[in-house]
Amino acid sequence: MALSALYPFFTSLSEQTCGDTMTDAPTSQTAASSAAEARISDAAHTGPMLAADGTPLKKSLNRALRLQKMRALALIAPLLIFVLVTFIAPIADMLFRSVENEIVSETLPKTTSMLAEWDAQGTDIPDEAVFEALYDDMFFAQEAKLHTRLGSRLNYELTGVSSLFRKSGRRVEDMGEVFQDQFEDLDDFWKTGENWNSFMASDDWLAQMDGWKKADGAQPRFEMRDGIAQTLPATAAAYARFADFIQYEDGDNLYKEDPWAIMYSALHKDLTGENDLASYTGPATEQLTAAAAEAAGFETVNYTEAFKDIDDDWHNLEVWQTIKVYSPTLTNGYFLNAIDMQKSVDGVEMRPENQQIYGILFWRTMVMSIAITASCIILGYPVAWILANLPTRQANLLLILVLLPFWTSLLVRTSAWKVMLQQQGVINDTLVWLGLVATDDRLALINNQTGTIIAMTHILLPFMILPLYSVMQTIQPSYLRAAKSLGATNWTAFWRVYFPQSIPGIGAGSILVFILAIGYYITPEIVGGTSGTFISNRIAYHISSSLNWGLGAALGAILLAAVLLLYYAYDKIVGIDNVKLG
Repeated sequence: MALSALYPFFTSLSEQTCGDTMTDAPTSQTAASSAAEARISDAAHTGPMLAADGTPLKKSLNRALRLQKMRALALIAPLLIFVLVTFIAPIADMLFRSVENEIVSETLPKTTSMLAEWDAQGTDIPDEAVFEALYDDMFFAQEAKLHTRLGSRLNYELTGVSSLFRKSGRRVEDMGEVFQDQFEDLDDFWKTGENWNSFMASDDWLAQMDGWKKADGAQPRFEMRDGIAQTLPATAAAYARFADFIQYEDGDNLYKEDPWAIMYSALHKDLTGENDLASYTGPATEQLTAAAAEAAGFETVNYTEAFKDIDDDWHNLEVWQTIKVYSPTLTNGYFLNAIDMQKSVDGVEMRPENQQIYGILFWRTMVMSIAITASCIILGYPVAWILANLPTRQANLLLILVLLPFWTSLLVRTSAWKVMLQQQGVINDTLVWLGLVATDDRLALINNQTGTIIAMTHILLPFMILPLYSVMQTIQPSYLRAAKSLGATNWTAFWRVYFPQSIPGIGAGSILVFILAIGYYITPEIVGGTSGTFISNRIAYHISSSLNWGLGAALGAILLAAVLLLYYAYDKIVGIDNVKLG
């Protein structure tokens, strides 16, 4: 009875509570939204949004992204360094060598400087001052053994210059000895290095060298005496180069080293020319004054005639023109030679027709590489199709035969073709036995382009088969069955359905074979003879035999540019994205 009486009370209370709750819920949501909007509005007015640690959110995100990039860079750094050292750096060095030409100006600094004012298009050789500068440069060059390198460099441009510089290096010292003998006959003071150092070197350096031995460590660097360069400029310049060579090239004791013959010719030039000897009061004043009084009567050297006595080619205008043309530190001469052109005093011109070989080699390399690629496609496509359509076990067995050449030395395979292709070889003997070729009319298959194409097709064929096989494996046989069920013949089904799907494999194999073909030089060298060699054979020759690294680098750079150009054309016509390996 009591519970029944209380029931209406609890019911009304529950309805009131639920009603209040439902009424208050929208109010609380509205209040929360308003509070959030207020916080966003306050943040927009007061500053950037902050992360949990109090830093601006944008800055915190950038820092996190930066750390991720640094970790990613650390992961790829070893590979990046490897690529830079083994790939990018050699290519950059090759490109630099193809234009570098510092040896001429560094070996003959005075001569090339004076030749800048000489009219190379005239008919007269340089004057006496240039020959005197040549004597100065050649003397130091032969002491440093640089004159032979310079001769080899210029010999690339003018045949015979190498022997000219080598001969001159052996005899150039005789010119300085003319003055040396006269100074030494005048006074024994001029015979020893200690006496020369007494007035050429500073007092501090002489004090440091007093009693110095190699066991004491590095030799103190030579210091010129104050004022001596103004009094004897030519002598000071020559002595500074002499001192630097003795101390840092030979490693000998400069204090006890007798001076070179060129010191005497430089001293004679200073004593007989304008000088400030009257105001000089340093060591050896008496000896220098006495030498100056007698130097005017010394026998002199006519450098123009002296070099002619060494070799008549020093009066050859073409020699001097070559030195001047190739005196800049950077040159395009190597690239011009690589395209059968040359530099001259009149500008760029074509080489004589009998010297134009590189254009022929470049053209032959491209044509034969394309022929080899086409041969690999023709021979490799059927093999890849058979491999792709055979049962797995049989296909794997045949694939081993395709890979078998990789287990044999390239030199052995090439030599085997040399044996097989010769006129008394296996192939010709077989053709004669079959009656296809007469005994006295055997085929010339070696030492020509035919031999190169045959041997290189055999060597590069696996590089065509493998990409084709990988792509053909992904072609569903159901496509051909569907085409045939719609009425297509076997040929139509193959040509319209199967072949288009295999084109990516042809593209991948063609790129591999073509790029490998243009860089081969061992096989063309062995079986190609004179008409079957590639441009890569000349590059290898200049790098390893003639040591004309500049020309070899220029040829390599042009070949690289040609490959990149063909790659770009292929990408535009076919599309590199269509190249697949399976």
